[in-house]
Amino acid sequence: MNILTIEDLSKSFGGQKVIDRLELSVPEGAVFGFIGQNGAGKTTTMKMVLGLLKADSGNITVCGEPVKYGGTAANRHIGYLPDVPEFYPYMNAVEYLALCGEISGLPKEETKNRSHELLNLVGLEGVKKRIGGYSRGMKQRLGIAQALLSQPHLLICDEPTSALDPVGRKEILDILMKIKGTTTVIFSTHILSDVERICDRVAVLHRGGIAVSGTLPEIRALHGRDSLLLEFSGSDDIHTFAANEQIVPLLEHTEMKEREMILHGTDMDRIQHRVIAALAETEICPLKMELMEPTLENLFLEVVK
Repeated sequence: MNILTIEDLSKSFGGQKVIDRLELSVPEGAVFGFIGQNGAGKTTTMKMVLGLLKADSGNITVCGEPVKYGGTAANRHIGYLPDVPEFYPYMNAVEYLALCGEISGLPKEETKNRSHELLNLVGLEGVKKRIGGYSRGMKQRLGIAQALLSQPHLLICDEPTSALDPVGRKEILDILMKIKGTTTVIFSTHILSDVERICDRVAVLHRGGIAVSGTLPEIRALHGRDSLLLEFSGSDDIHTFAANEQIVPLLEHTEMKEREMILHGTDMDRIQHRVIAALAETEICPLKMELMEPTLENLFLEVVK
């Protein structure tokens, strides 16, 4: 079952088309990385999913329920964490979640129990100080607790780690890992290492549409090139090796530094056979030989170039 389905979605601002016939589906239970360059339209898409921004055309459903601009019916399935959540600074965490529960129509006892559970989850249990004295990371963690209060089927996180230091980023990612499998998460970001760490599936937004979508292994298989790293003891060895007739045809897709060579290609078995043959012919023994899979950053740059 798909928790979120987007069909033929378009949105323009003035004469600029930001989203162009976008098609996207997010399966239940996934942690879904929604990535793209700054200004690609990630936040615009999320606002249309939330009914906060009117689409020019297309359809959005959440848990099978149509999303309508200005309507809130579908939002009962959604928890939302914006990139910069706002709070009443004079409240503490318990008071703020109690207010959110009241606004959402949750029974007081349920709100109390959920608040205790969620504040423990995000590491704010027992913190008494006012929210105005919270760090940026603490506010993000409270934002996750608030977004999960009504036990949504879908949690939308719009660039939740973009302004955090490494410690704060790790805290947020650890929390999202804890809820993996119990809540479907859309993780919108341009920090690709965060996506590699926690996401099951990825979609790359480029020029208003989805350039590529799938699991990381699927995307690597379709769009990525493996690389072979060779480290030599000196410049003489690397130049002798590069001049070998087995290696010369590979140099077009090769990076060379003073003592390192990185060979790129899709047929890595053939490349490795050539490398081993060249090493045997030249009687050179490299200090290091390592097969490297493409990173998400490599794949992203390949897609959007």
